[in-house]
Amino acid sequence: MSSLSLSPTPHDLAITPRDMRFGRDDRQGRWWLNGDPIASTFHTALSVTFPKGEAMFIEAVKAHRDGVPDKLAREIRAFTQQEVIHSREHVVFNRKAEEAGYDLSELEADVDAVMELIKQRPPIVNLMATIALEHYTAMLAAIMLKDPAMYQGAEPEWGALWKWHAIEEIEHKGVAYDTWLHATKDWSRWRRWKAKSLMMLVVTARFWPKRVRGMKILLRQDGLTGWRVTARIWWYLLGKPGVLRKSFRPWLAYFMPGFHPWNHDDRALIGRYEGAYADALMPAHSSAAPAAAAAA
Repeated sequence: MSSLSLSPTPHDLAITPRDMRFGRDDRQGRWWLNGDPIASTFHTALSVTFPKGEAMFIEAVKAHRDGVPDKLAREIRAFTQQEVIHSREHVVFNRKAEEAGYDLSELEADVDAVMELIKQRPPIVNLMATIALEHYTAMLAAIMLKDPAMYQGAEPEWGALWKWHAIEEIEHKGVAYDTWLHATKDWSRWRRWKAKSLMMLVVTARFWPKRVRGMKILLRQDGLTGWRVTARIWWYLLGKPGVLRKSFRPWLAYFMPGFHPWNHDDRALIGRYEGAYADALMPAHSSAAPAAAAAA
C-alpha cells in the first residue's frame, strides 16, 4: 500500500477558494496593525515574499501532478486557485505599503535572488522546499487564528486579509505534502525523511533571519534602529505574541516519523472565521478559476 493511500488528509476536506478583494479604495497606515511598528513590519515584510513565493509553490506542485489520484488532482486545482488569489491580494497589500511610503526594493531583491536560485534547482528540490515552507505558513496561520488579540486594532481591511489568508493556508496545508508523497512513492522511508528534514533545516536557517532583516529594513525607514528596536523584534518573536516560540513544537513535529500536516486537524480554526468570507466562495475545483482570479 502506498504512503499516499495512508495519508491522514481528511476524506471530507473541502478546499474552497474564496475570491476576496481587499482594500482597493483604502489607504494603508505604515503601522496598520494597532499602531505597532513591530507587528506591522513583521507582516509587511512577510507579505513581500508572497506573490513570487506562492507562484513558486504552484509550479513546484504542478510539476509533480501527473498520475496523482483524482482526489489529490482536485485538491491541487483548488490549491492553485487559492494561491493565485493570495498572490493577487498581496500584490495589492504591498502596493499600499509602498503608497504609504515604504521602499520595498531591498526586500524584493532578496526574493528575486531566491527565485533565480530556484530556476537552477531540480523540480523535486523545489517541491521539498515547498513542503517545508507550506508547513511554516500553516504553523503561522494557526498561531494567528488561535490568538484573538493578534489582529485587534488592525485597520479592518488588512486584518481581514490576513485572517482570510490564514484560513486558506490551513485548509490546503496537506496538498503539497501529499504531492510529495506521490512524487517520492518509490523512495525508501529513510531517504524521504532525510531529504525533507535536511531541507527543513536549510529553510529554517534562512526563514527567521530573513524575517528579522526585512523588519529592520522597514523599521529603519521609520527612523527606528538600535538595540532597543532589535530587542522589541525578538520580544515579538519569543515573548508576546511569540510567533517563533509558538512555532517550535509544530516545527519539531515535522521531523517525527510518520509526520503529516493533517496529523493535527485544526479545521475548527477555519470555522471561527469562514462565515465572514462565505459570500466569496468560488465553485470548488473549477479549472477556469485560476486564470479568472489572476485579473485584479
